[in-house]
Amino acid sequence: MLKSCDSGSFPFFSDITKFLMGAEHYRLNQIDESSKYFEEIVLENFVDKIKIGIDVPNYPQFRDMNEMFLSVIDGLEKVDKGYFETKSLSLKTNKHLLPEILVLEKNSKLIQEKTGSPFEVRVCVTGPYTLASFFPYKDERIFIRLGNIISQILKIIFFSSKNGKISLVSVDEPLFGLMDDPLIDFGSEGKENLQKSWETIFYKIKSMNIHSMLHLHSTANPLFWDIQHLDVIDSHVNDPLHQMKKTGEMLESKDKFLKASIAVNDFDLLIKQWIISSSQNKELTESTINELIAQVWNQIKNGKIDPNIFLDSIETMKVRIVNVVNQFGANRVLYTGPECGLKGFPTYNNALECLRRVVVA
Repeated sequence: MLKSCDSGSFPFFSDITKFLMGAEHYRLNQIDESSKYFEEIVLENFVDKIKIGIDVPNYPQFRDMNEMFLSVIDGLEKVDKGYFETKSLSLKTNKHLLPEILVLEKNSKLIQEKTGSPFEVRVCVTGPYTLASFFPYKDERIFIRLGNIISQILKIIFFSSKNGKISLVSVDEPLFGLMDDPLIDFGSEGKENLQKSWETIFYKIKSMNIHSMLHLHSTANPLFWDIQHLDVIDSHVNDPLHQMKKTGEMLESKDKFLKASIAVNDFDLLIKQWIISSSQNKELTESTINELIAQVWNQIKNGKIDPNIFLDSIETMKVRIVNVVNQFGANRVLYTGPECGLKGFPTYNNALECLRRVVVA
C-alpha cells in the first residue's frame, strides 16, 4: 500500500528564540516555560499532519537540521569557516539527542488519543556526506567517523510502543551528486569509505526492522544503488530517475523501491510557473519574472493574495503518482509526498494545504 509522508521542515509561526531554548531545556529535562512551549509546538504540528491524513509524518523540524546533529558531537570546534576536528569524535551525552522525538515518545498515548489510532514516525537525519561539507579540512575517513556517530544517534532515539513507533528513517544527502568532488572520485578511498559509512547507517536502520530511505537532490552519481541495506530512494519531482527505463531495471536487480515525489517545494518556482502560465506576454525575460516574483511575495506578506493558488493542484499530483506507478509498477513504489521540506513556504497553513493535497491525490 502506498503511504504518504513528508520531509519534515515547516514554516515556523511563533517565537523561534523561545522554541530553540525550549528544545535544549527539554533535552536536558529542565521543566520550565520554554520547554513546555517547545513540547506544545512539536505536538501541535505532528498532530496537525496526522489529522490531515499523512500516514508517516516526519518529526516536526523547525530547527536547522545540520546544526541539530553537529551540535551533539563532541570533538568539534566551530569557527567561521565551519567545523574542525579537535579530538576523536563522540557523542556529548548518551541521553536523548533529538528532543522532538522525545516529545513524541513521551506523549505517544496522548497523540493516539487525539488522532484515534497508533501512529508512525518518519525520522530524517543528515547524512555523512552532507555533514562532511561543513569541514573545510577533511580526510578520506571523515565519512566513516561521521557515519559511526549517526548510527549511535539512531540507536539512542529509536522507540516503538503500542501507541506509536518510528517506522521509517531517511538519511538526507542533498549535496551528494550536485558537484564534482575529488574526495569521492571513482576508485578513491573516499568513495569506498562513503559507501561503507552509508552501509553502517542503513544496516543499523534495518536492524530495527523498519524501512530505510535515502533522500537526494540529484541521482547523477549512481553510488547509492550499491548500498545493500537501503530500501527506498527519494529524489525531486523532475529528477531523471523517475523517467528512465534503467531505473526500473535497477529497482528490480537491486531490490529497491521509490518514493514518488509529487509536490514541488521550491515556492519561487511555483510562483514562476504561475506567472508564466497566466501571462499574456510570452516573451517574459528572466529579470522581469524575478521582479514579478518579488512583487508576489510582497502581496502574500501583506495578505493581498492567497498563497494556496500557487501550490501544485491535486490533479497535477495525481498525474505524477500515476506516471511513476505506471513506469515502475505499484510494487516498487512504497511512499509518496513532497519532494523536500516545506520550510520555504510563506505560511504554516499553506504548507499544511500542500500536505492535504498530497493525501487527497
